[in-house]
Amino acid sequence: MSAFNLLHLVTKSQPVALRACGLPSVFRNVYHQRCTTTDVCSHGPKENKRSCRDKKDCKVVFSQEELRKRLTPLQYHVTQEKGTESAFEGEYTHHKAPGIYKCVVCGTPLFKSETKFDSNSGWPSFYDVISPDAITFNDDFSYGMHRIEISCSQCGAHLGHIFDDGPRPTGKRYCTNSASLSFKPADKNNAGEGSGNASPAQTGKAEL
Repeated sequence: MSAFNLLHLVTKSQPVALRACGLPSVFRNVYHQRCTTTDVCSHGPKENKRSCRDKKDCKVVFSQEELRKRLTPLQYHVTQEKGTESAFEGEYTHHKAPGIYKCVVCGTPLFKSETKFDSNSGWPSFYDVISPDAITFNDDFSYGMHRIEISCSQCGAHLGHIFDDGPRPTGKRYCTNSASLSFKPADKNNAGEGSGNASPAQTGKAEL
C-alpha cells in the first residue's frame, strides 16, 4: 500500500484526539486555540511559523546542485520536495540506540532518543524537540486535509508533520521521515543520556 493510501486510510479511520493545548492536527475549526498550560506547550507550536525556505532567509543555505550530489534521491525528495518515505521502511523507524537525531541537510540537532516512542504509524515519532527553536511550523492543506508541517528552522528541510495525539508530558507527536534525519550515537561515557523509549506505545495514528 502506498504512503498516500495508508495516510488516507489511517486518517479517516482513526480520528485524532485533540489536546487542550497546541495546534490541532486535522480539524480547522479549532485551529486558533491558544495554549493555557505553559509547561505542556513550552516545546510545542504556540503559533504558526513560516518555513525559512519559503521566506528565503534561512540561516543555512545550500545550492540545489550541491544537495543533489550530497543527498540520496530519497533524502532530496523528502527534504526539498516535501515527499514522504514508505511506511515502516525508514532507517530509523525501529531505531532504539541512544543519541541525537539531526537534520540530514544541515546537521541541526532536532530530537533526543529519549523522546522517541513507538507510535505504530510507520515513521519515527518523538514527543518533544531538543530545542523550541529547532523546528518551524507551517499549514499544509495537501490531499484535502489540514495538517501542520514541521521543517528544520535552520535550512528549511521538510521533516514531516506534528499531531496532538502523543504521550505525556507534551501530548505531541512529531511524525518524522527517517530520510530527513541523521543520527549521532551517544558518548559511551554518558550511555544513559538520550536513551530509552519508555513512553507508552501509541497505536493507529494518523501519519505523515
